[in-house]
Amino acid sequence: MDVHMQTAHECGRPPARHMHVQQHIYIMFSVNGEIYNHEELRKKFKDSHKFHTASDCEVIAHLYEEIGEDVVHELDGMFSFVLYDSRNGNFMAARDPIGITPLYIGWGRDGAVWFASEMKALIDDCVHFQWFPPGHLYSSVNGVLRPYFNPPWWNEKYIPTAPLDYMAIRKAFTKAVVKRLMTDVPFGLLLSGGLDSSLVSAVAARHIRESSVGDKWGHQLHSFTIGLKGSPDLKAAREVAEHIGTLHNELHFTVQEGIDALSDVIYHIETYDVVTIRASTPMFLMARKIKAQGVKMVLSGEGSDEVFGGYLYFHKAPNKEEFHKELLRKIKLLHLYDCLRSNKATSAWGLEVRVPFLDKEFLDVAMNFDPSEKMIRKSEGRIEKYVMRKAFDDVEQPYLPRSILYRQKEQFSDGVGYSWIDGLREHAETRVTDKMMANAKNIFPENTPLTKEAYLYRMIFEKHFPHASSRATVPGGPSVACSTPAALAWDESLKNNIDPSGRAVGVHNSAFEPGQAPAVSSSIATSNGVAAPSPQPPTVAAA
Repeated sequence: MDVHMQTAHECGRPPARHMHVQQHIYIMFSVNGEIYNHEELRKKFKDSHKFHTASDCEVIAHLYEEIGEDVVHELDGMFSFVLYDSRNGNFMAARDPIGITPLYIGWGRDGAVWFASEMKALIDDCVHFQWFPPGHLYSSVNGVLRPYFNPPWWNEKYIPTAPLDYMAIRKAFTKAVVKRLMTDVPFGLLLSGGLDSSLVSAVAARHIRESSVGDKWGHQLHSFTIGLKGSPDLKAAREVAEHIGTLHNELHFTVQEGIDALSDVIYHIETYDVVTIRASTPMFLMARKIKAQGVKMVLSGEGSDEVFGGYLYFHKAPNKEEFHKELLRKIKLLHLYDCLRSNKATSAWGLEVRVPFLDKEFLDVAMNFDPSEKMIRKSEGRIEKYVMRKAFDDVEQPYLPRSILYRQKEQFSDGVGYSWIDGLREHAETRVTDKMMANAKNIFPENTPLTKEAYLYRMIFEKHFPHASSRATVPGGPSVACSTPAALAWDESLKNNIDPSGRAVGVHNSAFEPGQAPAVSSSIATSNGVAAPSPQPPTVAAA
């Protein structure tokens, strides 16, 4: 069996700082990632192994020599890698548990197996390709994809019962942020002004001030935010930056600049999902400006909403069991949405993003206490993500201003400015006719667009990626405000809304007025603005 590895560089864009291709005597491997426990692993093998580089990823080869494919269980970080052992001709591929870094697998007509960090690298050589599932490894020994990540909380039938410990949450999250400050390049903070990015920024800024890390990079971090002038995020981010003492960079864009970038954005992020494109566009524009300033790595707040039930539709959860099951469904889909967006929108410019909320150790803490503690009970003052807010509510040494610590959830595509989404809809109205929509099911029989905005993105996507496997990598199905289809059963009102914005949920402080959001044009309302695809046979075998 032949194996082929394509890197982003071979696809026509410069590799990011965290792409490594190494040869270790008889082991060759290509890895996209960061291994945060590499120093611990180096110490473990320093007497029996000779290290040839300073790369954190070199430990993968040494671990493989010792324990073979079980290497994946020892790694703490984000990674996608392919490793070839010339001694026996075997190879393996693996992806981190949550899918923070992208990886695809494809098959050629000659039986060869292909791997790439971008879908576009496989189009010319593969008959079929698909996402490489997170938390899985592929072994050439049996030609099977099998899961390796399966902590107790990963099982939907397991409902945690442990008592909540706010200090344990704070300590685990602080550790997750600090370990991601391991770097040899200039770095900064993505600061939207929402709770998640603000907590990441506050913890990082405090550590930099109080530790020796600041001796190398300076004791004042750069923070970055982007939005339309007058947007909610800009004002909130300013307040946070002043409180935590960062050198703040406020970046602006116009609706027209965002519209002009849509084709490039879709080419790089490789999706036609509506909410992902809405959020990726300002992030794509921001990443270009950040990289131009010499910053090569940033911390960001992705993952918190999935871990703590931060999306506003979680207000409708009927009980703790349903709440927890929805958390798991959301976490398991992150690689198709927020992880895809944060990685690809930034790596297009060679900028690396690290996400503390998806730290393995932090997840073991955050996903193992009674989920009733995460539920939203406004009558008791428990708003969304109350657990994280309370864990960092320090009166004596406040991490954040209370106005930010208890600020309502804003989806990134909303927070950059409400007129951004309105502008996208208006642009789609000029590009997609009623006649085109009437024939949408004939033109796009799978994942049929249900709104003009979704149709526009699908047209652009098909221009870049006409392969049948390409369109199948994008999920479809009913959803509201980023929910999974199962959550629509929580409340009848959720089934009658077609817009993915958080403003589509009535509890939002700036919720759409009746008739303001797009109306449902079929029996299926979707977050993607697309109908569910036809059922597909499973392509992943479990060992």
